[in-house]
Amino acid sequence: RGFGAVSIADIAAALGMSPANIFKHFHSKNALVDAIFVQQIRLLEQKIHPLGAGHAPIDRLRHLARNLMENHRGDLNDNPYIFEMVLMTAKRELACGRYYETVITQKLADIITDGINAGIYKQTDVEKSASTALYALTGVLHPALIAHEDVDILATRCEELVKFIDSALRYGIAK
Repeated sequence: RGFGAVSIADIAAALGMSPANIFKHFHSKNALVDAIFVQQIRLLEQKIHPLGAGHAPIDRLRHLARNLMENHRGDLNDNPYIFEMVLMTAKRELACGRYYETVITQKLADIITDGINAGIYKQTDVEKSASTALYALTGVLHPALIAHEDVDILATRCEELVKFIDSALRYGIAK
């Protein structure tokens, strides 16, 4: 029925337990959603299989971005209530959002660091560059921006963003 229409009592009944038992572990419905999303992010980490350092950084960026985009799009198609939960919880400070950002930023930082070590990317503040790259990729990763977009348009947008990020890391962007 979706996030807004389901109560902790409904969840408890479906699980054959009391609402108090659920509240023992999760102080609110948002806390339960947060735990569900953290688990989903852990599963995503196992599914994305980044390319190793033997591949060109742009290929690694492309692979990571496309893999994440396709996984997010698949999750939205397989379970439309995920979109609703993301929107309902977006303005709350949930651990899952910070965890997702940390996981993906680290994967981007690994690519950037390897690119610097190979002499392909300019020396840069890796953490800041990785965070900026994640923000740039939001256009192909955020459920609100990809839920109803044509797959071909998303693929093109993803490719253009990856090229932009790669160019910025190779040549820098004038201030």
